[in-house]
Amino acid sequence: MHSDTKTKANNFRITAAVASARFMQNMDGTIVATVLPTMNDGAGSLCVDPVHLSSAITAYLVALTVFIPASGWVAERFGARRLFMWAIATFTLASIACAAAASLPQLTRIVQGLGGAMMVPVGPLTLILFRA
Repeated sequence: MHSDTKTKANNFRITAAVASARFMQNMDGTIVATVLPTMNDGAGSLCVDPVHLSSAITAYLVALTVFIPASGWVAERFGARRLFMWAIATFTLASIACAAAASLPQLTRIVQGLGGAMMVPVGPLTLILFRA
């Protein structure tokens, strides 16, 4: 019985980690479009033309598009669990760097997109491999 309880707790932790990573990535994909006007006004730290701010959205989406197809190969080469942990760390650190950016060129949206691209398909793969 004790091992069954431990397995259920482990399953819950892994499922919660995958769900949280998926939520972070989905929220991040839309949050910049929502706060774009605030980033441009006098209260925001990036007082630049809104046209240039849209490059932050584009950079993230292009990075997702480029790196999602590579995620399967990378997961096979280095292991899904290791890649998923690396992707969460990369995405989180890039998010912190974006939050601390004082100018548009400092936004690390491409690195953030790389981490997000590896999290999206590899998270469910981690669940499947763990439960198999």
